[in-house]
Amino acid sequence: MSSATGTTRTAVAPLTTEDAELLVAAATAAAEAAGATVSVTVLDAGGHLLAFRRDDRAVLISGETSTRKAFTALQLNAPTADLVAAVQPGAPFHTLPTALDRPLLFIAGGLPVHRDGRLIGAIGVGGGAPEQDHGFAATALEALV
Repeated sequence: MSSATGTTRTAVAPLTTEDAELLVAAATAAAEAAGATVSVTVLDAGGHLLAFRRDDRAVLISGETSTRKAFTALQLNAPTADLVAAVQPGAPFHTLPTALDRPLLFIAGGLPVHRDGRLIGAIGVGGGAPEQDHGFAATALEALV
């Protein structure tokens, strides 16, 4: 596609089911290595579920938190760990979690997924401590080449 400036924009491959399964496997392996039981959610660029896994021993709510973290990272194109301060009282996004009829969650563990600089999806991990969940998601992204 040509733009008014004459540059050509190359299509970026979307996040595939194979990619999503790789992300889930890498995050799960990182959690298992740390002795944590988690849920992992992967969404495509449209916010649709591509993959989900909850460890049998993970708390049930981890499934919901992993999905909300992924959705939040996708919608704001930012790691949820970077957004925690923005929703504190007096901060710019303080009312955002309750202003929308969408499942946003501002706890570390959600990361946007990019390919060639373009947003193609998100991953969310829930069940460990927030810093652990963030680390497991980051490890998963490193596996996606």
